[in-house]
Amino acid sequence: MASFMALSADTTACRLCRNSRGLLGLLLALALFSCQPQAPAAPPATPAETLPFYNTADFDAEWISPADSAYGRIHTIADFALRSQLGHTITRDSLAGHIYVANFFFSICPGICPKMTNNLKTLQDVFAANQQVKMVSFSVMPWVDSVETLKEYGAINNINPARWYLLTGDKAQIYHLARTSFFAEKGLGLQKTTNQFLHTESMLLIDKKGRIRGIYNATQKPDIERVTDDINVLLKEDSGALALKRR
Repeated sequence: MASFMALSADTTACRLCRNSRGLLGLLLALALFSCQPQAPAAPPATPAETLPFYNTADFDAEWISPADSAYGRIHTIADFALRSQLGHTITRDSLAGHIYVANFFFSICPGICPKMTNNLKTLQDVFAANQQVKMVSFSVMPWVDSVETLKEYGAINNINPARWYLLTGDKAQIYHLARTSFFAEKGLGLQKTTNQFLHTESMLLIDKKGRIRGIYNATQKPDIERVTDDINVLLKEDSGALALKRR
């Protein structure tokens, strides 16, 4: 009996020894594997940077995919026909295929207009070599701002008439366009009549298809930096779409 118990003890000890050696081998293998250089994890995929659309005077930002059924109903700037500082007729079609920044001013404005003009000159200089980008300033006092007056204003302020249109024409057309198409005075503008003076520091970023992609304060330098960045986003967006189309 004593011999049997000794044999059982030896057998158990051998099993424990074998198990211990197996566990030790597993731990050693894991340690060696953890010491091997590992490939860095791939960064998470991020969506391409893009800008929202603005479809109402509330200026609620909407990101709409081309695959979305709403994409074909995005708000666009209405047609117009106004004269530039050179006497040329400028229409919505004149601006098709261009990114442009629009604002509303008048030449004898002593307050916010000089600030807006100076800030827009920064944009003119930044994108001087890019034919895809334009600026458009609509006069809210067309009875004062004749073609000749705007030409003189442009010369005084070093405005390039090929890149920056100063527009004048019918007052009712300009006011209706500003309030119902550009939403220049936001929701309040929809409640005003042509007899109520239009005055706003808003500037709007319009893409190549005439859609509103941003709203900014044209008197503020930080907003000029923002619109500069956003114009570059649109330029990349357009170049990406063109590359896909060519494939």
